[in-house]
Amino acid sequence: MSKILITGFQPFMGGSVNPSWEAVKEVTAPAGVELIKREIPVVFGEAIDALLAIVKEERPDAVICVGLAQGRAAVTPERVAINVNDARGADNAGNIPVDEPIRADGPAAYFTKLPLKAIVEAVNAAGVKAAVSNSAGTYVCNNIMYGLLDAIATTYPSMIGGFIHVPASTDMLPEIPEGTPVMDKADIVKGLTVAVAETAKALA
Repeated sequence: MSKILITGFQPFMGGSVNPSWEAVKEVTAPAGVELIKREIPVVFGEAIDALLAIVKEERPDAVICVGLAQGRAAVTPERVAINVNDARGADNAGNIPVDEPIRADGPAAYFTKLPLKAIVEAVNAAGVKAAVSNSAGTYVCNNIMYGLLDAIATTYPSMIGGFIHVPASTDMLPEIPEGTPVMDKADIVKGLTVAVAETAKALA
């Protein structure tokens, strides 16, 4: 039996809900997969520390971190994480890093270990809009993705992992600006469930 860890984030920047965690809580796994779900703090550095503590304890075969990309209209698996923290707003601890490396001696970027194209194709086939993204930003989502892929490269070479952004959900209305793309939470759950299944196939 393979083991997959999937994480979502706490609410942040004054929001009352984060659809990444709300959806993750409802994701199901295919037969033969043990699915572990955890909520992660929206704090630079602490997010990586929290994730790696879970990885050390659970030793999953794959890790899928999930976060909110408000403004996007599709489920978007990320191709690459870059070695920089650069925030336009504070994290949940008040940190606003500007042009700071995540790891001073680390490579400029890491590429995901998830089956990106297979996930996107399968999610679209399930009736949920999906597309590959080539930028995870420079906020905590990119921070945790870089930390995860760095750990895979240096400590857990047999593990695969990456990051998926999801749109704002209808549960966030009316907190978000008018005209912001939204997706029903049920569709976000469906997209992530398909992503878990495709990741499990890559482990087989």
